[in-house]
Amino acid sequence: MSHRLIKSALKPFLLLVALVSFSVTAVSFAQQANADSSDKPQYSAVYKEAKKHLGTSYVYGATGPTHFDCSGFTKYVYKKSIGKAIPRTAQAQYRGTKKVSKSHVKKGDLVYFGSSTFGISHVGMYIGNGKMIDSQNRGVVTEKVYAPWWHVVGFSRPATLSYD
Repeated sequence: MSHRLIKSALKPFLLLVALVSFSVTAVSFAQQANADSSDKPQYSAVYKEAKKHLGTSYVYGATGPTHFDCSGFTKYVYKKSIGKAIPRTAQAQYRGTKKVSKSHVKKGDLVYFGSSTFGISHVGMYIGNGKMIDSQNRGVVTEKVYAPWWHVVGFSRPATLSYD
């Protein structure tokens, strides 16, 4: 067989090998992208757990599930819904989680209230549209973040959540 004949017979085979390799690589990248997004905990799980406790009574120092204080509620919701442990008190939750700016706040982030970032006295979970779910003297409720009785001092992200 001549060198030219071998070369011309080899071209379609090499093209087929290249196409198969490209297809396998593309499928692998697509699977990895899907795995990356599904590896993130879902906001819907966190929100669903929080909503289950609407109306639960407030008791100072309580960590649930029959009574909550503000930080006991956020701690319980994150642990129960996605297995994420966060510190016990509102001040410690602020110190121990990643800070985010008001312009980058997302559903599931925590919002803190008080006199300053050194004097945090309350925490709630942001649920979108300027609202939060929190435990306060009326129990676990949904309310506006920017209300006359609250002074927002910061936001944090206890976990990176997926919003699918």
